[in-house]
Amino acid sequence: MKQIHLAAQLPGIHHTTVWSDPRAGSQIEFESFAHLARTAERGRFDFFFLAEGLRLREHKGLLHDMDVMGRPDSLTMLSALAAVTERLGLAATINATFNEPYEVARRLATLDLLSDGRAAWNVVTSFDAFTGENFRRGGFLTEADRYTRAAEFLATARELWDSLRSDDILADPVGGAFIRPGAGKFSYPGEHFDIHGRFATPSGPQGHPVIIQAGESPTGRDFAAREAEVVFSKYDRFDEARAFYRDVKSRLATYGRTPDELLIFPSATYVLGDTAAEAAERAVEIARAQVGPRTALTFLEGIWGCDLSSYDPDGPLPEIDPIPESQLLQGHSTFRSARAETALRWREISAARGLSIRQLVIEIAARPTFVGTPAAVADAIEDFARRGGADGFIFVPHLTPTGLDDLVAHVVPLLQEKGVFRTEYTGTTLREHLGLDRRPGHTTAREAS
Repeated sequence: MKQIHLAAQLPGIHHTTVWSDPRAGSQIEFESFAHLARTAERGRFDFFFLAEGLRLREHKGLLHDMDVMGRPDSLTMLSALAAVTERLGLAATINATFNEPYEVARRLATLDLLSDGRAAWNVVTSFDAFTGENFRRGGFLTEADRYTRAAEFLATARELWDSLRSDDILADPVGGAFIRPGAGKFSYPGEHFDIHGRFATPSGPQGHPVIIQAGESPTGRDFAAREAEVVFSKYDRFDEARAFYRDVKSRLATYGRTPDELLIFPSATYVLGDTAAEAAERAVEIARAQVGPRTALTFLEGIWGCDLSSYDPDGPLPEIDPIPESQLLQGHSTFRSARAETALRWREISAARGLSIRQLVIEIAARPTFVGTPAAVADAIEDFARRGGADGFIFVPHLTPTGLDDLVAHVVPLLQEKGVFRTEYTGTTLREHLGLDRRPGHTTAREAS
């Protein structure tokens, strides 16, 4: 029987969060993060995931309404959460374009040590000069080169982690400690990095943190098949999810890997009710709160690339064509390309179903993944995974920080009764939760000798 994996993400940087709900809490206070993490651990989830952005998005030259000013750094927050959780994995999003391997490898090794082997790294890249303005280099990479740098960045980090282990640090009989001769030394000459030195932080209990990736382009899918151990997918509609799942898994053999070496987790949302009708009614209410009139137009402007404030959000889609190279929305990767094709597809959906702008945006971006009674949602989660749409799900609740409470209280016990989800943690590290090897199969010269 296939075992399902579950993870949680703190929401807040997209329309998903219902800011207007009186129960909505802070997006920056530690207790919000701690509440959601403790809830996920109580539900025996695999890991807690934090997104990251290196610049606040802008819309029409102003800060985007849906970004959070003051959101804490992911690795710092997860290091604090390591002290208030015991088994839950801790996954940080860290950019491979505007960081350096030595400092990232050291910080991740530190998190793995602090958490006794629960660290994960979501490897992302930045595509634009807008984000690069926060850094001395600016937008120094073309889009075609960003995955090349990311692959080299990851290879460099792995060499650093392999260069120094806890058993390389030996106790000195007269006090203190010393490092085994040769341990910690590294040399990585490459296209993007040419570094030589000595690593200062031993690798944690996992050997390497778990590597997560979220790319969806052909290049991103190849990168995931070659390097990643978990993929965070945006495809939460079953047919699309299964197609993505099959495509990425089919690429693994090219790199000498088997399907169980890479787990795919779609992003997921849920709405519960005592009856199916009550859940459906609540889902409509939540979706309308997530996508108000202004949000609907803002979402559409991301595709059309022009000011649509004169349009009625409860009216039809614009007949004008999108502006291909518009900078109306900056710092958001979702609407950068294929604008004309996307607009055409949305027009077809809208025409076929008679949807207004707001109704279309709700259908595209706010329709929950699972809706129904707890039993129906548990059945749907099991069915989605059993039929080859996912290995697990990263749940993004619509409320911070209490949005995961009902799922853990009412759905998780039913999955446990079905025998498809753990009742207790059987290991201590994230790799053990996910069923992954201690090391991802990268053998160093020192290990081979």
